[in-house]
This record gives sequence, structure tokens and C-alpha cells, in this order.
Amino acid sequence: MKFNLIKFITLIIFTLFFLNSCNWYKRSDISENPVNVDERVKKNIQEGRGIRFGKGATRGGDFDFASSNPLWRGAIDVMDFVPLTNASYSGGIIITEWFSSENNSESDNRELKITVRFMSNEIRADAIKVIVFEKLCSQNNNCKTKKIKSKLEGELKLAILKKAALFERDDFKKYKETVGKKRGVGVIKKR
Repeated sequence: MKFNLIKFITLIIFTLFFLNSCNWYKRSDISENPVNVDERVKKNIQEGRGIRFGKGATRGGDFDFASSNPLWRGAIDVMDFVPLTNASYSGGIIITEWFSSENNSESDNRELKITVRFMSNEIRADAIKVIVFEKLCSQNNNCKTKKIKSKLEGELKLAILKKAALFERDDFKKYKETVGKKRGVGVIKKR
């Protein structure tokens, strides 16, 4: 019992010693604190009371969501004909499962896998890369996989870019009709 009491008192002393440097009890005068939030944050960081990391160093930060990227939404919409193995927005890649077409003439031994890589968020020809892989299996279950050049690559890329352009146009129309009217964007006022 005595040993626990000594431990407790020692803990209290060390806690008070370390908390003494926190200045919790420091009285603040309103004339010393800036009213502007950005100035207050800057002052607190200079005094060692706060820290910000990476993109959070700018007020508000940058937030990227898959639903706000028309290129990503276009790719997901176009690729809905096949199940996806991996769809990572932050990784910038979509990978399908192995699939074969219903009218496969090679007796169901040929399967395809498609990978879509995002190089940029902008809607342009070099923003995405579509890769098609082919798996051919023989009768004794010996399978060979290889990357192939196919018209399917170009067709999928074009379809994704077209769909993304439509999404972007629709998003701009929605913005113009809702937020733009409130802010007076695109509206000429008579005097």
C-alpha cells in the first residue's frame, strides 16, 4: 500500500512538472490576439503552439474525391460490362477480372483482362492508358498470358474520354445553373 502511494505521489509530481511548461493558466488579452484566422494560426505556429503537415499547411487543404473527377467516373461507367478486381482512385488504376465474351469462337479457352491507368486528371488523350492482356489455355490446362495490342484499347480509351467530356459538360451546366446564378457568374446586370 505504501509503495503504491509513493508511486502515485511521484507520478503527480512528474505530471505537474511537465504540465508547468504548457502554460495552461496563462491569461490571454484580446488585444494581443489577431482577429483574422490566418494571422492567428500563423502566430500560434510561430509561438510553437501548433503545427501543420503537408497539404494541410494551406488553409482548407485540397480534397480529391472520385465523384468529382469526370475522367474517373467515365472510366467506371464504361467498364461496367465486366467485374472489377481493383478500382483504386488514389492509386489511379482500374483492373478487371479475367473474362471471356459470350461468342468466344476458340471453345472458351481465351480470356481477357483490362487495365486502365490514369496519368492525369485532365480529359485529354494522354491522360489514360488502356492495356489488354490475353490468357490462352490449352486442353491440358497449360495457360499463357501476354500483353496484346488490340482495337479494344483504342475503343475503350475513346469511349472513356467521350463519357468524361459529357460528365464534365453536365457538371459545368449544373454549376452554372445553381452556384453561378447565386454569385452572378454569366449574368449581365442592367444598370
